[in-house]
Amino acid sequence: MREGRDPDAPFDVMTGFLHDVPPDVAAALFERGEPRQADKPFEEPWPLEAWPDVPTTVLVGRHDRLFPLEFARRLAAERLGVAADVIDSGHLPALSRPDELTERLEAHRLGLIAALR
Repeated sequence: MREGRDPDAPFDVMTGFLHDVPPDVAAALFERGEPRQADKPFEEPWPLEAWPDVPTTVLVGRHDRLFPLEFARRLAAERLGVAADVIDSGHLPALSRPDELTERLEAHRLGLIAALR
């Protein structure tokens, strides 16, 4: 509602997921058709008793309409104990900002993001 969208409107993939994806990329995506999604994550509980003891980072899209920024930041802090890093994208940065996403992931791999905080 804050952004002028009707919360009761039917879900529209263009509005919800692809709003910042270049039109040619979105068109190619639709030409391929929707891949089969796994149901298992929605049907079965998380199988581990604790999160694995590995370095964990969270990268969230500033304009993600599925997981709004403040919600994602709160979850990262409460559930993982980390501060979320923010990329200027929507829900699908691999499609909307692939170069920036690659650079950001590489910076996380090298530990550069944590060093900047």
